[in-house]
Amino acid sequence: MKNDNANFKSDFKKRIYVFAIRLIRFIESLPRTEVSRVLGKQLLRSGTSVLANYIEAQAASSRKDFTNFFHHSLKSANESKMWLSLLKDTGKGNKEEVEYLIKELTEISNVIASSIITLKGKR
Repeated sequence: MKNDNANFKSDFKKRIYVFAIRLIRFIESLPRTEVSRVLGKQLLRSGTSVLANYIEAQAASSRKDFTNFFHHSLKSANESKMWLSLLKDTGKGNKEEVEYLIKELTEISNVIASSIITLKGKR
């Protein structure tokens, strides 16, 4: 039986994965305009990078490397929130879905940021 920390890590990884799948589906549903295409591509890169860097951290060779991947994941999350906000404020895509994605990404960002603080020993 896994301990609480291992369960949390496993559940959090699944949560980011589900977020990425939902983000991809959202991007595929955007209007077929030049603006949506460009913003969607940027969002696809940054949004999936949150997951990719989190996964890469699991194979890090040192604590510093691990923390660095978390930093990249957090930066990608912040960038993704910006792209989602632009899509929301320009009326692109489903309003409820974009609001859900922003909320979920904010919660994911908070967990990653808290982990970074813990890793740096500032807590």
